[in-house]
Amino acid sequence: QLVESGGGLVQAGGSPALSCAVSGSIFSINAMGWYRQTPGKERELVAAIDSGGSTKYVDSVKGRFTISRDSGKNTVYLQMNSLKPEDTAVYYCNADINYYSGYGVVDYWGQGTQVTVSS
Repeated sequence: QLVESGGGLVQAGGSPALSCAVSGSIFSINAMGWYRQTPGKERELVAAIDSGGSTKYVDSVKGRFTISRDSGKNTVYLQMNSLKPEDTAVYYCNADINYYSGYGVVDYWGQGTQVTVSS
């Protein structure tokens, strides 16, 4: 299970952070990431981080957003700086998790958290 926190209503230029904690009997977590979606558009990858710490970002957030993970806490973070109104979206956490239940690596999603940037 992925539980997200953070988000809400933020003024343009603000710097909120999102977090996503993975719970359960975890054997390993591979890639983790943040996606976002606005009405009528496809969900897009915002940022991702692999188990080795390598990161990638969509061009529109490069230099403003930073993804990180705490393997000890099974948590991924998204620090968002210099927010713009066009960053308004529902943000979803995603992780490839291998639980001790033995189903192998499965792709899991959080419930989504709304980020609204006011101008």
